[in-house]
Formats: sequence, C-alpha cells, structure tokens
Amino acid sequence: MRAWCTVRLITWGDRIITAPWQSHDSPITFGDHNSVRTNMKQGRCPSLCSVAISLMAAISGLTVAAQPPASIPSGSGTKLVDIGGQRFFLDCRGVGSPAVLLEAGAGDLSLVWSLVQDRAASFTRVCSYDRGGYASSDPGNRPRSYEQLALELRTALDRSTVRPPYVLVGQSYGGLVVRGFAKRYPRDVAGMVLVDAVHEDESIVYGGRPHRLRDQARGRVFPAPRISLDTEFLRLARDSSLAPDAALPAPLDRLPAEAQRVWRAAQRQPLYRMAWAAEMDWSPEELARFHEERVIRRASLGDIPLVVLARTNGDYDRGMSISADSLERERRRLAGDLAALSTSGRLAFAKASGHNIHIEDPGLIVTSIQSVLQQARARAGTRTTGGEGAVRGRSRLD
Repeated sequence: MRAWCTVRLITWGDRIITAPWQSHDSPITFGDHNSVRTNMKQGRCPSLCSVAISLMAAISGLTVAAQPPASIPSGSGTKLVDIGGQRFFLDCRGVGSPAVLLEAGAGDLSLVWSLVQDRAASFTRVCSYDRGGYASSDPGNRPRSYEQLALELRTALDRSTVRPPYVLVGQSYGGLVVRGFAKRYPRDVAGMVLVDAVHEDESIVYGGRPHRLRDQARGRVFPAPRISLDTEFLRLARDSSLAPDAALPAPLDRLPAEAQRVWRAAQRQPLYRMAWAAEMDWSPEELARFHEERVIRRASLGDIPLVVLARTNGDYDRGMSISADSLERERRRLAGDLAALSTSGRLAFAKASGHNIHIEDPGLIVTSIQSVLQQARARAGTRTTGGEGAVRGRSRLD
C-alpha cells in the first residue's frame, strides 16, 4: 500500500514543491507536482518560502537499486562521469578558455540551458550538468551544502579534463550555488554571471507578511564534503512510485521538443523530488553564513568580472502586510548588492523577461557571457579561442 504525507509547502524561483515524505517504512508516492507550480511573474515567493523538511533517519530492509535514469539527449561532450562511485551527468560543448559552467535553478535540469548552451559554445567551451539525484546523476552525500555541490562538480570537471579557469553562470538558486563554488575554489573562477539570482537577505512573502529565509537557519554544523553515493536515497526511490506524467508549464514549454520529453520523464522519478527537497533543506544554513560573511567582506568575489541580470519588474501582489512598492525597492537594492560582490560588478535589467531570463531572453545571457569572457581573457592574457593557451588556476579537490 502506498502511503505519503506532506510536510510544509516549499517554493524556490517560480516553482512550488509539495514535499512528500513517508513514514519510517512506507515508500513515497507523488501527486501532480506541476499543478502546484506558480509563475514568477506573479511576484510571489521569488525564492524558498518555507523549509521544514526532516530528512529520513534509518531506512532498512530495502534492496539497493538505482532508479532507471532518464534518457538525456547526446551531444558531442555528453557523458556520465564516475566521480568515485557516483555517476555525474556532464554535457560540455565547444572549445575555448575560460570554460563556462551553467548552473540551473532549484528543481531545474541541465536542459533548461538548451537555448543558451549551443550559442555560447560557438565562442568557448560550455558545460551544463545535472546535480546529484537529478535525471541521470546519482544522488550524492548529504547534507547538500554548497561545498558538497562544488566538490562533486569540480571532481567531474577534473575527471573530464575540463580545466580552470571557469566563468560561472547561475540562475536563481543556481546563483547561490556558483557563489559557493567560488568560495571553495576562488583561484579557479575567472568571472561570473548571475541570472535573477537569490540574495541571502531577500524578503520572501507568504502568509501575508515578509520572511527572511536565513532566519530559519538552525545553526547546524557544516560537515566536511566528501564524494559518496547516497544509497539511502536509492533504497527509498526503488520502492516509491512514479509521479504522473504531466505537460511542462510555461516557460519550459519554450524549450526544444526533445528537451521537454526528457524533462517530463525525469521529473516523474522519485529521486528528482528527493534531491530537490534535500537542497532546500540546507539552504537556510547557507544563506545565514553568506550574510555573516558579507558583513565582514562585502566584495567577497574580489575584482573578477561580474554581470548581474535581474528582471525589470517584480510584479508583487498588492494588499499584503508589506507593500508591493517596498518589496520592489528592496528587490532592486539587493540586485545592486549582488553586483557589489565584485568591485568590477555591474547590474543590468532584463526588459523582455521575467525570472527565467535564460528561457525568455537567452540572447541577453549569451551577450553577458561574452562580455565577462572578454574581460576575463583580457585580464589573463589568454587567446580568444582554443583551450591550450588557457591560464590554468590551481585546482583543489580535497
């Protein structure tokens, strides 16, 4: 008998997650998760609204077996990389240095970059990937701290001979993840593009009043990251049911037909939802730490080339306990503060897009990547094409 209960409602970016969890020995079933997706243009909850997920403790008596991976379209550099007993999906195209790394938002697959990656690969090497537990990537060690995510990605890049330096591009939650990567591997990062990224001090409106996500941090200790397959998640996923098939909501319906087909298959998998929820569980701790560190050092990225893209209008609802105008002023102020992460940072507003700029105005992302690349190359004195002339930063995989 399939049993499930719902812990609190979570949202990130333009998605709402109804986080399904099970009792000690009951597998998971999922409802129609697309039915609870909201559109970012409504201006509600531009990041995580509420996190109250208790990750399972001891799960026993189940046979370890991975879920069938979703079939990802093959590109010239598409492969599953073994990073130490954990398979990691990495898709690299084009040639040139610095290589560009595309980091998707919460719950988004690498395919979300379909309208950007090939265009950017015409002038440098560009890699997208699926974080642990998404699509074909195996689930990785928990908690899903930004250091843990960075270690897994950096190990996959090293084993695929994608050498630093890198230009990091992060959208929404992915903006936080690339900042975490830059913190762990500062010498590997030559530049950054933040795409309507979440700010650690952002006011999130739910229940008619503002909340700061970092205030939900519980002061949990950050363990050292390590490469390890999450067999507990695999056990749970094996005996859990698939979510119903459902069409993708806007603006994902703008992606190529094959990308949509693969996405629909991937989002039915139990591991996809579990991995997403695990990322959300740890995020308040990360944002609280980001806030504390910024008090000490506002320009934490130094002087690297940085472009921050933000939607022009937050479109917040009116009639709440905090005014839409106040929320909009704060949103714009914090977008400017993201640009201040680097003394070379600049802010630009996307006039033809909402939150999903990489889907609604991919050309703006491509030109922003070009701009950062040109600055990074000028600073490093590298050639504009061909990876062999790249200046390589020191890698640290420990």
